[in-house]
Amino acid sequence: MSDFKPKFLRPSNTVSYLDKNESTFVDTTTFVYNKYVSQSIETQRRRLPIFDNRNHILFLLEKYQTLILVGETGCGKSTQIPQYMVEAEWPGQIGICEPRRVAAISLANRVADEIGALVQSDSIGYAVRFDACYNKPKIKYMTEGILIRELMTDPLLKSYSAIMLDEVHERTLYTDILMGLFKKILKKRNDLKLIVASATLDAKFLKDFFNLGCQNNKETSTILSVEGRQFPVDIFYLSDPVPCYVQASVDTALKINSSKEPGDILIFLTGVDEVDRATRLLIEHANNIEESGQKKKIIVYPMHGSLPYHDQLKVFKSAPDNHRKIVVATNIAETSVTIPGIVHIIDCGFVKLRWYNVETHTDSLILLPISKASANQRAGRAGRLRSGKVYRLYTEEYFDKMPDSTPPEIVRTNLTSVILLLKALGIRNILNFNFPNRPPIKNLKSALEILYALDAIDINGELTKPLGFNMAEFALDPMFAKILLNSGEFGCSEEILTIISILQVETIFTKPSTGNSVIKARIQKRLFEVEEGDLLTYLNVYSGFIQSEMSNEFCHKNFISYKSMKRVLEIRKRLEKVLKNYGIPIISASGSSQLIIKCLVSGLFPNAAYLHYTGVYKTIRGDIELHINPDSVLYTIPQPQWVIFCEVMHTKKLYMKDITVIKDEWLLELAPHFYYKTS
Repeated sequence: MSDFKPKFLRPSNTVSYLDKNESTFVDTTTFVYNKYVSQSIETQRRRLPIFDNRNHILFLLEKYQTLILVGETGCGKSTQIPQYMVEAEWPGQIGICEPRRVAAISLANRVADEIGALVQSDSIGYAVRFDACYNKPKIKYMTEGILIRELMTDPLLKSYSAIMLDEVHERTLYTDILMGLFKKILKKRNDLKLIVASATLDAKFLKDFFNLGCQNNKETSTILSVEGRQFPVDIFYLSDPVPCYVQASVDTALKINSSKEPGDILIFLTGVDEVDRATRLLIEHANNIEESGQKKKIIVYPMHGSLPYHDQLKVFKSAPDNHRKIVVATNIAETSVTIPGIVHIIDCGFVKLRWYNVETHTDSLILLPISKASANQRAGRAGRLRSGKVYRLYTEEYFDKMPDSTPPEIVRTNLTSVILLLKALGIRNILNFNFPNRPPIKNLKSALEILYALDAIDINGELTKPLGFNMAEFALDPMFAKILLNSGEFGCSEEILTIISILQVETIFTKPSTGNSVIKARIQKRLFEVEEGDLLTYLNVYSGFIQSEMSNEFCHKNFISYKSMKRVLEIRKRLEKVLKNYGIPIISASGSSQLIIKCLVSGLFPNAAYLHYTGVYKTIRGDIELHINPDSVLYTIPQPQWVIFCEVMHTKKLYMKDITVIKDEWLLELAPHFYYKTS
């Protein structure tokens, strides 16, 4: 690629792995593809690097209770180890935990194809939040949250003989909770095996964590490393920093496309806005290429967590003939999910992380440099079918200064859900719980204060009966759980069920990319908008959807996501079943918006703000400056004096999301223990 020589330095940190069944590297994607499709599934499985370690893994699982597996990207750890255990006639159920729902579903389908079975058979199944497809399978893929819910009904996981925690290097909130819980469970169940797996992992730290406190200082955990990438990966750095990495990503992708090098491209950006912006720019270039009749055509797919699942699946499709696929993704594509055909990686070098502010009880999305572990993980997406290339949009000196690992989520997040779960699991003293990394005391204190204000715990820190125990059983934010449980008393459970269900999907509105469609979408949205705010607007959208007999045509006309609305229906049905189990009547407010809003205030009262004389909103506690999200229905109308919000996101400013207009006296009426009126 001669165009890159003035800008990129020489290849550096080249990673090379020889295909174990080949004497030379293969350098033609078409050849590799034709070769692979001619093989049987079994032959393909044998070619995976982890196959050479099959007997070693089974031996270590017999000898040790915990196996720390450092398996490089592409080695086959997520799909093959459960199959090896089944083939070795391992007793009981084998559970595999993934941090993301898309990974759990795609891996279950992949294994189902390999073993020639259907998902939801006795062999393979999956379970994710508000969606399950299994029938007591031997191999069960699930998200971490699902396993924690199972622990609430079966604290020792007696139905499982082995659990695999995958992609542990991400150190999500639930990952750390599960590792702390498993340290307790393994002492009670000597027959349970735990596999802690990741591509980039501080294995010694985790080995010491699981060994510490063992009887007679006997080692119960061990480490195994498995090579992964079968082909070399060349890494290029910038010679000078770029002013805008989004534009640089687009330019780099187009230069790769103009070269003779085959293979699809994966671009890593930080958030939905950047992904949409880069996708729009690339689609414009794709249209120009089509019109000019050039041969090097491209097809562009976005990939992020807020996309409907069927849109996320598009990235796994092969590009049409004479097209190169370009996937623009957030860090959702960094782990677990393997997109076929990817040869070129473009890494912007940044990531957006949630960071909790204990003063305001709000989350902020902070733009931070990625860690070296994440950079290597991103690079690992290349080199799967042939030699790959990684283009890092930062200098080599910048890489050397990056932190080794990303801060665990447990030290930078709201802990209200964590404490509620641990209390429900019988962990009375949270301070003594064995977290791999201890969360800040101020975060624990803040969470306890909120739970006490919500009446989920009493003054001694114990769960209240029945409210606290009932709130813990919901797979929801404690504030939303409190609202649902209060809805019967306020006489609006029908409407609250709908609102809370809609808040569980990223958005119910589609976001057109062209200017004319953006204007049309805005006009159509106004048909549903009400001055009370976003949450009651959502209620109007849902009512219209039901009145249209759940019509796809209605959604298309009004720029509403049909898939999201169908998902809302599924979630609502499940939540309604839970409410009925608690004996809460399902009744309607019959058009009384005041009842609905007061019910919302009963749970969201900590998230209240008032209009300051300077023209901005400020939190009552902490006096933090807030702004109305441009997507809110309140953005273009006269600003109300008092509002509550569901969350705060920090992009360029602190923006309130999902806002509802309230009266200040409702705060004093419904939360007198939290607010008082000064003279």
